[in-house]
Amino acid sequence: MHTRRIGDVDVSAIGLGAMPMSIEGRPDEERSLATVHAALDAGVTLIDTADAYHRDADEVGHNETLIAKALASHDRGGDVLVATKGGHLRPGDGSWTLDGSPRHLKEACEASLRRLGVEAIGLYQFHRPDPRVPYAESVGAIRDLLDEGKIRMAGISNANPEQIRLAGEILGGRLVSVQNQFSPAFRSSEPELDLCDELGIAFLPWSPLGGISKAGELGSGHAAFARVAEARGVSPQRVCLAWMLAKSPVVVPIPGASRPETIRDSLAATELTLTPEELAELDAA
Repeated sequence: MHTRRIGDVDVSAIGLGAMPMSIEGRPDEERSLATVHAALDAGVTLIDTADAYHRDADEVGHNETLIAKALASHDRGGDVLVATKGGHLRPGDGSWTLDGSPRHLKEACEASLRRLGVEAIGLYQFHRPDPRVPYAESVGAIRDLLDEGKIRMAGISNANPEQIRLAGEILGGRLVSVQNQFSPAFRSSEPELDLCDELGIAFLPWSPLGGISKAGELGSGHAAFARVAEARGVSPQRVCLAWMLAKSPVVVPIPGASRPETIRDSLAATELTLTPEELAELDAA
């Protein structure tokens, strides 16, 4: 497995996004555990989760608990960097709400520590800016957790360039990652990706396969991915991730998966090198 770097840790160039295993439409636990184990068997050493990845109001942290169980039952579980997040909530009615208050973030981190069964969280990320709370206060709580040794590395999610620079200042140069939505269907995070490349901060695209399921449809803006995939004899999803990896060495996609075969196909993108002509076609798609 090819590796990339988050802070001072080498991780697999593609991680596993665990959210689909806990929200609406999730599979049974047996299939979820098999999916995580398949990822580990294939060399994954980065798993992304969050306390808000759950479906019902009374099961906060469902995904974290699931990941902890999967890692504990695999001989490579100890090699994984678990990235989790705080600051989002799910009341249980399908909606997502926010609480970026320092008090909530610190309480959420303590709860995540217990669910993950660790003394310090490998990578803890502020999930999403809360317009009711000054951004500096929210990131200040993450800084405190870092200083206290509750977390080993700090990141932010769903941030704009100004917030990335501010977080870097508040964390004293210790910001190691930015997790934003980025995919063929959602490219508005290009400025954040470029800034992370400039600063040497890992950029973790969430929902990186957005739009690819319709890549082969007539009239789709992403049909180029289907064309390249057909020519290469691989899936459009694999082409998409290879395209993303080629954008910058700081990019570490975290495609969601809930089936072993899905994550195996995603990981194969690390072995696919696209030509400059193919990359230009995909950039223009």
